Amino acid sequence: MGLYTASDGHVDPYSLTQAIAKGARKYGALIFQGLGVTTLNLREDGRWVVSTTEGDILANRVVNAAGFWAKEIAKLAGSDLPLVPNHHQYLVTSTVPEVKALKREIPVLRHLEGSFYLRMERDGLLIGPYESTHTMRQCEDWMWNGVPEGFGKELFEPDMDRLEPHLEIAMQLVPCFADASIQSVVNGPITYTPDVLPLVGPDMLPNMWLAAGFGYGIIHGGGMGSYLASWIINGQPPFEMTECDPLRFGSWTTNDYVLAKARESYGMNNAVTYPHEERFAGRPTSRVSGAHEVLESEGACMQIHSGWEQPAWFTSPGQQPQYCPSFQRTNWHEAVEKEVDLVMTSAGIIDLTPFAKIIVQGRQAAAFMDYMTANSVPPLGRTVITHILSPTGHVYAELTVTRTHEDTFLVITGSGVELHDLRWLQDYARRGNWNVSFANITEDMGCLSVAGPKSKDILSTLSPVFNGKFPFFSCKEVTLAGVKTT
Repeated sequence: MGLYTASDGHVDPYSLTQAIAKGARKYGALIFQGLGVTTLNLREDGRWVVSTTEGDILANRVVNAAGFWAKEIAKLAGSDLPLVPNHHQYLVTSTVPEVKALKREIPVLRHLEGSFYLRMERDGLLIGPYESTHTMRQCEDWMWNGVPEGFGKELFEPDMDRLEPHLEIAMQLVPCFADASIQSVVNGPITYTPDVLPLVGPDMLPNMWLAAGFGYGIIHGGGMGSYLASWIINGQPPFEMTECDPLRFGSWTTNDYVLAKARESYGMNNAVTYPHEERFAGRPTSRVSGAHEVLESEGACMQIHSGWEQPAWFTSPGQQPQYCPSFQRTNWHEAVEKEVDLVMTSAGIIDLTPFAKIIVQGRQAAAFMDYMTANSVPPLGRTVITHILSPTGHVYAELTVTRTHEDTFLVITGSGVELHDLRWLQDYARRGNWNVSFANITEDMGCLSVAGPKSKDILSTLSPVFNGKFPFFSCKEVTLAGVKTT
């Protein structure tokens, strides 16, 4: 199976980089080459002191775009990034007569079953295979020991044995390739995140920005550079791109997880993907709710979301909790249909522990939440659904805000934007010198939702509170089965 894209093309990375540098200098940028960064220190005013081998630089902002050194640069600032370089090989042939005779450039060919891309390179051909998860190699020791001293433009030793299965398929597909002689083989590091999408946007640290983990190389450079510059200049992202937000990964993202998922992402680069696909390298994670074992014993088939192992569906008696992908109805279709029917006609319990839970507290908490959100601040014991808006009025986040005490609010937002939303709140509090504090209690507080027309009847058997007046969007502290519950 192959893909033909008539408008596809390629660019020389070196020439493009030099052109961008020339344009940057034209508009006032200073470029220093050969300077090693030794320390990064955040000042109280939010600026950074960047110490280099040639002296200090005082920076209003730091953009970490250091490629496979990005992880080490982050550590200088007291942070860490889920990055690992994978080995990627490609080879270039000498002149191929059939290619030289062409009057036009052929488009890039991507062959899914052979797992490679192939294109013209002057009068020859260039082929870049994506090796399988079993044969590909990673710079695993770099995860713990850092990039080797002095490593820069160096390459790794080629390994043609690993490429042979891909080359054989290419020879069948493009017969002239079989007669070509190999001019060079390149094997270099390409930095991967667990999901192969880059880390682009602000870090949790003030005025620290990231542009790293570009698993497909320079192809993302122009668009991501424009996106990042727009956010820095205007104080808001030009459009929604949370799938590339650096904070989609958290403390649950261990080095072992990064290695396993980066290997899986690289090896399955050309695999056919399915709707609602689950991939299982690095699973299960350690991020589970207190009800996890109970849910598994009830036949839960787990899916992953923001590191959380959470139920996707429940099996029927005798059915195995396994994932069977399909472009048609899958093995979970009838089970989900049954769950929907039960919730609509009776009641159901949903484990919503992965929802992000943030405590905002302090003397100015009410004024701060009123400033930050579009809806009115709720009175004590009440909840509102509201939005955080960008400076130009675009929706940045949707969340619920519950006032548990006069100076304390419980903010609940989506599991996929836990740190994304917390970062925005903390940044505005810091810049406005608000007298508020934040506590991320996402992993400290469980969350169960009882939904359906009979939900109140069920809860009434657990506490008399639910027999009395308990209007919609109300909040009370009750004890259920000996557990303090909000």
